[in-house]
Amino acid sequence: MEYLGGCFCGAVRYKARQIFDAGYCHCSICRRISGAAAVCWFSVREEDFELTLGDPSALRSSEHFTRYFCRACGTHVHGMDDLPVPPSVGSRLVSAMLGTLDDPSAVMPALHQWWSSRVPWYEEALALPRFDTGLIPHPAKRPRRTDRW
Repeated sequence: MEYLGGCFCGAVRYKARQIFDAGYCHCSICRRISGAAAVCWFSVREEDFELTLGDPSALRSSEHFTRYFCRACGTHVHGMDDLPVPPSVGSRLVSAMLGTLDDPSAVMPALHQWWSSRVPWYEEALALPRFDTGLIPHPAKRPRRTDRW
C-alpha cells in the first residue's frame, strides 16, 4: 500500500510504503517544535520513503535527529535518526508526521513514547466536552471545572 502526504501548502510531497510503526511522542522537543502537547508520527524504512516534490529545510533538533520542514509554509513533514542502523530493523527509519498524510485515518498510532515527559493533563483530554465544528459555546455557557485556570 502507498501512503501519500505533504505539507500544508503543497510545496513538499512524499510517498511512503510499508508502515513500520506509529505513535505519539510526548518529548519536550516535539512539543516545542509542534506547539502541541504531543505529536503523532509514523515511521517507514528509509528505502520505503520518497520525496516526490520539493526541497525541505533541515533542522538538527538533537545530537541524533534531523527534522525537515517546508520552506514555504513551515510544516514539519518528517525527520530522520542519525544513529547507526538498528540491526533489528535493518535500515534507518524516517518518521513522518501523521497529520501530513492525505488520509491520516489510514494509520493508527500504536504507542506513546516519552510518556514520562507528557504534560500532566494529557490523560484528561478524552473527558473534555466535544464539538463537531469550530463553533463552540462561550466558556461561560459550558460546564465549568473548578480545577482549571
